[in-house]
Amino acid sequence: MRLLLSLILLCGPLLAAAKRPLLVISIDGLDHRYLRDRDKLGLKIPNLRRMLAQGAWANGVVGVVPTVTFPSHTTLVTGVRSDQHGILNNNLPKEQGGTRYFSAKYLKVPTLWDIARKAGLKTAAIHWPVTVDAQIAWNLPEAFERRRGGGMDFESMAKTSTPGLIEKISGKFPSFPLEWVDDRVRALGTIYLLKYEKPDLILLHLVDHDSEAHETGPFSRQAIAMIEYQDELLGQILATAPKNMVVAVVSDHGFERVDRMVKVNGKVEGGGTLITTQDAQTAQELRKAAIGREIPAAEWTRLLPNRPVPVAAFEPRPHEQFYLSQQPPAHDKGTHGYWPLRADYRATFLLWGNGVKAEQLPELDMLSIAPRFAGILGIKF
Repeated sequence: MRLLLSLILLCGPLLAAAKRPLLVISIDGLDHRYLRDRDKLGLKIPNLRRMLAQGAWANGVVGVVPTVTFPSHTTLVTGVRSDQHGILNNNLPKEQGGTRYFSAKYLKVPTLWDIARKAGLKTAAIHWPVTVDAQIAWNLPEAFERRRGGGMDFESMAKTSTPGLIEKISGKFPSFPLEWVDDRVRALGTIYLLKYEKPDLILLHLVDHDSEAHETGPFSRQAIAMIEYQDELLGQILATAPKNMVVAVVSDHGFERVDRMVKVNGKVEGGGTLITTQDAQTAQELRKAAIGREIPAAEWTRLLPNRPVPVAAFEPRPHEQFYLSQQPPAHDKGTHGYWPLRADYRATFLLWGNGVKAEQLPELDMLSIAPRFAGILGIKF
């Protein structure tokens, strides 16, 4: 009896701490260097700085192939690679129509919201990718027919959202239903949910930095200003969050400035951020030309275990992209989609709130994040 009582006293606080509401905020394209080099960059981000000082944050996150928005966000809530969860890129293959992977029908494995719902928890998502038709209690999916930077047409979201939810949010925040869904609108939706619906799990996707970093380059004055604005929105959200909530700030991929396009000749496949060849002579010519880093077979097998190792694979040199066409294509000043183990190209992971101790975590694998989230919610993943 004494042993049983001791176990109850010992495990009670642990069990109580295990079940906590969770808010996951993805800042699209938040390269880990923004937080690591915040002083050098002069970032005015008081809310993120407070979370960094009081929470646990990683020395970067190694993403999945490809390091783009839809596959990466899906890995964050499934804990598996793109070839396993079924979201292979932002868009479907051309032979399947080439449209965005908007719908949850494309998912091949259970998600964090599926498991949470089955455990009796209340779930919500705001512009999280691949959530159209998802079984989420309060859902404002990422869906659009028109875009303006990070803004997406409100009408497309309205068509796919939980019935009555937009009317409820608009009743509390009359400025919510604008023509374009931007990060301010996304933040208002989150504040409404925290204040009035109180879900156990909220997934929020803030998009506007990614568009700015593509347009003006990562770490540009404009991209930094966008992160500072998102920090303001974060402060408004945190002011509404309950005291027992855990808040995670994550990102889907790193970002790199693009200064130069490099022509690649020979029998190659791919382009942009990765090329492969099955031709030994072409491989030797590319090595001699020193077009970039050759990806070791061990790295390929680690990240793409179900794809045969090519004769050679290369990623571009810093601040460069490949092209295979006759003329160099137009390109953004910043981009992503690079090999996940590219030097200093990492996503972000920061955890703060109830029961989270201040610590510096080592570099994480993105596959490990969904189980961490499940542990906070007190569910088996």
